[in-house]
Amino acid sequence: MSDQITMTDTVHKTPLLEIHNLTKTFPGVPALSSVDFTMYPGEVHALLGENGAGKSTLIKVITGVYKKNAGKILLDGKEIEPSSPHDAQALGISTVYQEVNLIPTLSVAENIYLGRQPKRWGIIDTGAAIRNAKRLLETYDIQIDVSQPLGSFSVAVQQIAAIARGVDLSAKILILDEPTSSLDANEVKTLFSVIRSLKEKGIGILLITHFLDQVYEISDRITILRNGVKVSEHLTKELPRMQLVSEMLGKELIEELSPHKVHKSDNQDVFLKVQGLGKRGVMQPFDLDIRKGEIVGLAGLLGSGRTETAQLIFGITHSDTGHMSINGTVVNFSSPRSAILRGFGLCPEDRKAEGIIGDLSIRENIILALQAKRGWFKFLNYKRQEQLADDMIKALHIATPDSQKVVKELSGGNQQKVILGRWLVSEPEFLILDEPTRGIDVGAHAEIISIIKDLCAKGMPLLVISSELAEVVDYSDRVVVLRDRKKVTELQRDEISQNSIMKAIAES
Repeated sequence: MSDQITMTDTVHKTPLLEIHNLTKTFPGVPALSSVDFTMYPGEVHALLGENGAGKSTLIKVITGVYKKNAGKILLDGKEIEPSSPHDAQALGISTVYQEVNLIPTLSVAENIYLGRQPKRWGIIDTGAAIRNAKRLLETYDIQIDVSQPLGSFSVAVQQIAAIARGVDLSAKILILDEPTSSLDANEVKTLFSVIRSLKEKGIGILLITHFLDQVYEISDRITILRNGVKVSEHLTKELPRMQLVSEMLGKELIEELSPHKVHKSDNQDVFLKVQGLGKRGVMQPFDLDIRKGEIVGLAGLLGSGRTETAQLIFGITHSDTGHMSINGTVVNFSSPRSAILRGFGLCPEDRKAEGIIGDLSIRENIILALQAKRGWFKFLNYKRQEQLADDMIKALHIATPDSQKVVKELSGGNQQKVILGRWLVSEPEFLILDEPTRGIDVGAHAEIISIIKDLCAKGMPLLVISSELAEVVDYSDRVVVLRDRKKVTELQRDEISQNSIMKAIAES
């Protein structure tokens, strides 16, 4: 794909930030490979890419968290090599992360001037800090009592306070990492107003986000990374959405040779009915029916709301709108344990952090869900635990000498099978699988897909989340497409194809 960009809007400007042939490797893993990047004063430059694209690594090299292996970074035409975030701030580069890294129990003013409080006669001048902070925030049209604790304000105000602090510290480049992930529509408008005011001051803003509508609303240019390589750079106004999605996913839009093949029964018995389920700042209300013996695929770009949907259904996140019913009976999950007791299971996206308990054995990991379902006063004896674990090892072809092996010593694919085995021994009625094949070898990938299809053939309803479109097309009876934390369409059997999913993601 072309790496060229029409420079009509920037030809008269000198680059603020230039990166040439930037390379960063970790032991055995290339994270960035010869990446070029250019930012101009007074522009919002969106940095896009799926998981593993290299976005976070690029930011961490720019801000001195990581040391580059090769390449050059130039600020105002002069080569720099920041050794820490503090060093980067001194050069004029500040970062505001998705999780605001300020102190909620301190006042807004104290947070803005933390570590550099105004002093009078050697004593911190609290009054001056309050006056200065109030004046600073008023430049962003934010009028609040800055003497109140930061945590008493909305996430949007906290973000703006962090931005104000960052700009006051460093007035050249501001990096915003997923700044709108927890904001509602009105809060996004407020934040974008602040961003536009920063543009007018000539500050360069590097924006990382997964919300496509917001990218087209606020950004001037877009750089796309994939697998540590720069794919392309475009003026936002010249980049069609379909091309953007194609370049992010690495899939050309081609006519598929054969239509989606229907391979399941026409069971019309609705097992799970979701109506208007949502949570402010997390997921817009959505409807969803899942029938017995069918697989519903959940598709969308990273950050589209896939995992958030799973967590709302499973009771990890508490909804503030809508409700669910199982076989016609309304349910309200106050916790994941409530979901488990009703026969639900969830294989999470991040198996290492949220799935396995690495220091426990395969046996101990496999019996966790069943033991939670039984309650701790109905303890499974050791012999029964071993039998269940051995049954799963055999059924799922887990590569291990025995069930006593520590699970963190297994390959990624075998760890994924252990998590599946955990839920299968609990005899679930419904499974949610979030990226069940991510990061595993080809052989394990095929085996897990086969397990998914077998479970469905036995009548189990499944909700399967995957960023692999070919995979979703292969096993789904229906596909729900998400974009920007909302459901945008639902594709029925004959409508399901990689093209139709990508078009649904791209449509404005």
